Amino acid sequence: MNYPQLAAFTGGAGLIRVIGHRGARGVMPENTMEGFAFTLNCGVRLLEFDVVMTRDGVPVITHNHSLTGSIVRDGAGNWLQGAEPRVSDLDWAELATMDVGGLDGRSDYGQRFPDQVFLYGARIPRLSDLCELIAQPGYGDVHLMLEIKSDPAKLKEDTARAKVVSAVVAEVRALGLTQRTLMHSFDWNLLAECTRQAPEMPTSFLTQLPENAADVGEDHAAARPELTKAGASAPDLVAQAGGALWCPYYLDVTADQVARAQELGLRVAVWTVNEVADIDRMIGLGVDAIVTDYPGRVQRRLLAQGHVWTEETAIAV
Repeated sequence: MNYPQLAAFTGGAGLIRVIGHRGARGVMPENTMEGFAFTLNCGVRLLEFDVVMTRDGVPVITHNHSLTGSIVRDGAGNWLQGAEPRVSDLDWAELATMDVGGLDGRSDYGQRFPDQVFLYGARIPRLSDLCELIAQPGYGDVHLMLEIKSDPAKLKEDTARAKVVSAVVAEVRALGLTQRTLMHSFDWNLLAECTRQAPEMPTSFLTQLPENAADVGEDHAAARPELTKAGASAPDLVAQAGGALWCPYYLDVTADQVARAQELGLRVAVWTVNEVADIDRMIGLGVDAIVTDYPGRVQRRLLAQGHVWTEETAIAV
């Protein structure tokens, strides 16, 4: 199938795409409408974000399966204390009262992003809120890298996965955004269900090898057993699974793998690349796209090396 949305994630000579990770997490509250608006205003037209289901079946944009005290304040402005409530155990009306406009600087997670602004009154958005924004005139070139979070406690069965995918796909289709959306996940079973229900949307396969530890304060999926076998080729496995895009952790990827992926017809988008030396290495590898918490930092490194991130940028330069 021909997927028109893939062009927005495809690099080329002097062209590497910039994907705002959870908006622009390094400088703005993550997975918020404020963060997405900031990223779009910076000229970045590709957004990566995470979707989790509430108890009453509303797809919401948040990363972890539980509400963490380092990110979330209650309606009175107090950091959440005690056991972290799971999103899947809360209704949308309860989530809508939470404030996610800043980080607790005392927490390990908060200390990772000292430059992030602190806002009051930023809310966890629904998927429909972001879809409504980019369906407006003026955002026709914006594309979504929509990650469905795999909840090991909730999505073991085929029927459960199908229900989540159905809800997400319905939101994207309702606003005519299927040709601007990639379905993105660590859970390859979820991606297979996405292909079954929404063949018009290509799939993007996230990978991370177990030797690279998960970041502090974040949920991560376990590496697939196939990836850990001696001689395993992640690009080949992704291609065999029907993927259109391979999204490896930046510490795992090599020049040979990038070349192999592109030989197989895969786009390569590396995550999450924040430090200048790492950005430069990814540029040198010739990846198609860089997922980053600091879009401006990547833009500046691209420009410094004679690259651009959109065709429109090339004309301006």
